[in-house]
Amino acid sequence: MRRALPLALLACLAVTGGCGGQSSSTPVACLEGPALYLHDGRGGVSISECLPPEQKAGELAQVGLAMLRATTRLNAEARAEPGGAANLQLGYLLGAAERGAEETEGIHDELIRRLTAAARYSPDGRPLPATFYRAYRSGYAAGQENG
Repeated sequence: MRRALPLALLACLAVTGGCGGQSSSTPVACLEGPALYLHDGRGGVSISECLPPEQKAGELAQVGLAMLRATTRLNAEARAEPGGAANLQLGYLLGAAERGAEETEGIHDELIRRLTAAARYSPDGRPLPATFYRAYRSGYAAGQENG
């Protein structure tokens, strides 16, 4: 009996990544490129679900790259039309990502830092207009609440 318990524990760890609690697997929709992050909710998956606790490094890299591509695209669109829909989407993406990363013990901190820098990027280093930030903050609040 004493030998069976350690073997059962090892089997549980190998199959599930842990015995109990939350799953560390990333939903497939999160791994399919930037589309989900440009339009939250595809496939019934929210952005925050793409950053599970104890996420595997390869999945984190894949999700991070897709999020960064979406953020970069939305930033360019938002700078072209400050205060428009892209600003709301950009804020929503960041708010939802931060919501997902809240309880992941810091494994997503670097990703959030990079996303924030990409979201607030200005090619000439000048401050972005107030209309950009107003819409961004509104989207951010919605992402924190619903993302």
